[in-house]
Amino acid sequence: MDSRLLIALLNPSIALVLATAFFVLWFYQRQRRYLAVLVTGYVCVACGFLLQYFILPFGFTVTKLLSNMGFLAAGSCIAGAIIARSGRRVPFAAIGVLALGGLAGLCFFMFVVSDITWRIFVINFALGGISLVAAAELRHVRRNGPIETALLVFSLLASANFLVRTVLVIGLHGAFANYEDFYRSTYWTTALLSHAVLSLLLALTLLSAAALDVVTTLSSDARTDPLSGLLNRRGFEERAALLLDRCGRDGLPVALALADLDHFKAINDIYGHQAGDRVIADFAGRLQQAAGTRGIAGRLGGEEFALFLPGVDLAAARMLAEAVRIAFSSGMVGGLPSGVRITASFGVASRSGNEPLEPMMRRADEALYKAKQNGRDSVRISYERPHTAPELKLAG
Repeated sequence: MDSRLLIALLNPSIALVLATAFFVLWFYQRQRRYLAVLVTGYVCVACGFLLQYFILPFGFTVTKLLSNMGFLAAGSCIAGAIIARSGRRVPFAAIGVLALGGLAGLCFFMFVVSDITWRIFVINFALGGISLVAAAELRHVRRNGPIETALLVFSLLASANFLVRTVLVIGLHGAFANYEDFYRSTYWTTALLSHAVLSLLLALTLLSAAALDVVTTLSSDARTDPLSGLLNRRGFEERAALLLDRCGRDGLPVALALADLDHFKAINDIYGHQAGDRVIADFAGRLQQAAGTRGIAGRLGGEEFALFLPGVDLAAARMLAEAVRIAFSSGMVGGLPSGVRITASFGVASRSGNEPLEPMMRRADEALYKAKQNGRDSVRISYERPHTAPELKLAG
């Protein structure tokens, strides 16, 4: 087989293998839409390279046009997928202007002024611009982890490949008289090899990113209560323990509130479990709002909840618990009759010294028990402090 044909089939083969890998990932993780976009992008890469060597029945010129359209579509899809994966908003307008501008320039130098060299410049500059757009978005998240940093580096390398390499190699080679000269040039050889290397490295990084996303999701699911959306007991205790240590180092106060929905079993028995689920979701939303960005809220099980408040003293925690209690008891829960009033009881404790989480939770639970005993729909505070050994005074 002709060695040029083997080289020509290298990039489409790599692209199709990568498209298959991303398709398998997307099939099992369909909520990650960027994976489907990557599949489309790598299929377009394969089509673009194949149409550089295999001419369609429509004719040579139309085949070349479709090939370059495939490259522009591939660059747009891959850049958009990388940006979307990072959590940034995809700048569709900027990518669209660059892609359509490249297509317009290609058509001009194909149908109005026939010039192979300028076609190369137009397409590469458009793809280099799209890569720079991706890099500009990724720079905002480069500190989020090594994956984001690697994707930023590859975006910059891709832009250098399209812009710098194109100018340098064509500057050394000179203009192309025809496609036979183009396919035998150093430019085409370096384009094939550099694209193959960058595609593999970028795809391996993206596959690692996708695998990391799946692991992160599984870890999050193991620590999240699916009904309320709050942390479950395991997740809450782990996060609270970390924050407790941080507050201890920074010398900040810490408060903890435990809450329990009053007569929750009766709600399920009278109005059904779906109504009970809505009550839990409504109360969880109020706790999450009360926690804000610094605190954490969790569902410890059944109708019992917890609110961990770093940097908050006992008095402020009591006021916050009262605010949640009043708002919840005076509000309406969808699906329940208008006259039904749902209430909650709270027990609040603050940290004493450097005590760990467990005694704080025990004291808050005892305060909650008192609130339940004294008529419910109230907030009780624990004034108890852990017993400490008396200091020994030496005579003399």
